[in-house]
Amino acid sequence: MTDRLEVGRITKAHGLRGEVIVVLTTDRPERVAAGAVLHDRDDHPMVVASSRPHQNGWIVQFEGVEGRDAADALRGRTLLADPIDDPDVLWVHQLIGSTVVEADGTERGVVESVQSNPASDLLVLDTGALVPLVFVTGRSPGRVTIDPPEGLFDLG
Repeated sequence: MTDRLEVGRITKAHGLRGEVIVVLTTDRPERVAAGAVLHDRDDHPMVVASSRPHQNGWIVQFEGVEGRDAADALRGRTLLADPIDDPDVLWVHQLIGSTVVEADGTERGVVESVQSNPASDLLVLDTGALVPLVFVTGRSPGRVTIDPPEGLFDLG
């Protein structure tokens, strides 16, 4: 099994025909397009038969789920999907634990988390430093290369 990413959650049944409400945790609506294969945490595959936008989520019909009782049984399930192979995308789970280095090789710390920020999400380093993602210039397994402006790491 690959490292699947959380893409949504089934919140409740919708109607009587087996449809459910899915709230996405991704900005990729194609994750619930007809034919998409999602998995629950027990690795059971769930194939999307159809979907349509609804309020703040999606009404989704999965293949083989018929009737209100079957849909109710899915309530609360987390939906996972294989990562989309896009070399320009930085995945949080791939950044955590990586060593942050400048282009000249200066090590600045290890990524402990990624913090949301309106201007640019921030790498939170074990040194306490915060590095905006806009300064990331490259990534390889276990290593993030940055090109920070002068003074970013100066203590005030």
